[in-house]
Amino acid sequence: MHHCFLIRNADVVLTMDDDRREIKGGDILIRDGVIEAVGQGLYDDDAQILDGRGCLVTPGLVNTHHHLYQTLTRAVPGAQDALLFGWLKTLYPIWAKFGPEHMRISALVGLAELALSGCSTTSDHLYLYPNGARLDDTIEAARAIGLRLHATRGSMSIGESLGGLPPDSLVEREEDILNDCIRVIDAFHDPNPGAMIRVGVAPCSPFSVSRELMRDSAILARDKGVMMHTHLAENDEDIAYSLEKFGMRPGQYAEELGWTGPDVWHAHCVMLDREEISLFARTKTGVAHCPCSNCRLGSGIAPVRPMRDAGVRVGLGVDGSASNDTGNLIMEARTGMLLQRVYYGADKMSPREMLEIATRGGAEVLGRDDIGILAPGKRADIAVWDMSDVEAAGSWDPAALLLAGPMIVKDLFVEGHHVVADSWVTTIDMGGTLARQKALALGLRD
Repeated sequence: MHHCFLIRNADVVLTMDDDRREIKGGDILIRDGVIEAVGQGLYDDDAQILDGRGCLVTPGLVNTHHHLYQTLTRAVPGAQDALLFGWLKTLYPIWAKFGPEHMRISALVGLAELALSGCSTTSDHLYLYPNGARLDDTIEAARAIGLRLHATRGSMSIGESLGGLPPDSLVEREEDILNDCIRVIDAFHDPNPGAMIRVGVAPCSPFSVSRELMRDSAILARDKGVMMHTHLAENDEDIAYSLEKFGMRPGQYAEELGWTGPDVWHAHCVMLDREEISLFARTKTGVAHCPCSNCRLGSGIAPVRPMRDAGVRVGLGVDGSASNDTGNLIMEARTGMLLQRVYYGADKMSPREMLEIATRGGAEVLGRDDIGILAPGKRADIAVWDMSDVEAAGSWDPAALLLAGPMIVKDLFVEGHHVVADSWVTTIDMGGTLARQKALALGLRD
């Protein structure tokens, strides 16, 4: 394994550092998983050279919300044109057939797809554990493929018989949920800089767990020093449910149960109002913005511009592959940029700012200061984009990748390892993995 790389003479290196430096004809020297130098005319005897001519180099992208298991149920006919709750009702019985191998293979495929889209770090929200499936299955997949994973131990405890949405077969006892959270944190969570695996606590949503579980999860997470994640204010139904059941808006509900703070991030937040936005800004609560999923389920356009203006931490997420149904993070960034423009004005979201949200922004949401930036001492998570091909032909500004550029990365380094080389995942047997995925997907239809 080669531990020293020199990316040399890139057309532009977009550092995302505190000065937002952009280096033309830029070089990056990587040693032992860390960026040693960023500049021009760098040289090292030992380094393996990667020619950066014709390329844009960015930090690896950071995905802040996903359900990796869903890559097995994309474009399911009954769910294609349903709203959120109907969509879930169609898919729950299918997901109930999953086991450990479904979890592992779907995660491998989802992680490979993310890697090819320039993503080096992803969070995952796994909230159902049928037939002996465990969070461990997903973590195993991330180790195989070499992406950084913030695995969150999700949960559902209120089934149909108690007025919840999921079937009773997919919910767990709250005591078992909390015990398994402790187990996976103790087994896998790495709090150190450069961690490849971190674990978080993530009750699925306010309509699938009790108030007690929300509160107990927060206490447990803070006791263990890990982060907390859930879905919040995704659509109109969500707000109506919150007002009817709790007598308050989702932001107030979150605050009351301890679900605000720099160790918390919420997915979607499409329907946050001005008070909730300022609450999130004040408490440093993070938001995972999932534009394609919000379009696909007709949930709306999240107020990213007002959130950013208020100082809210915002990252990007692809969401689950059953509600997108793609898992391409650079495409997500382009869509996110376009949606803010259609809603707030063409001058309200630049390609550079959205790319910043997709890198540095996501790192901040996940509580990491060791990634998302190309600077000496940061981890070597680096995406190299080929701007010499047809998608970017005629572009005057390579850094405006989201306006004109490839949606598949040329090279991706994670912790200095060459995970994608020439748009090919190097770490796993893709052919065998896809064949296995196909067989499992066919089995679910019976």
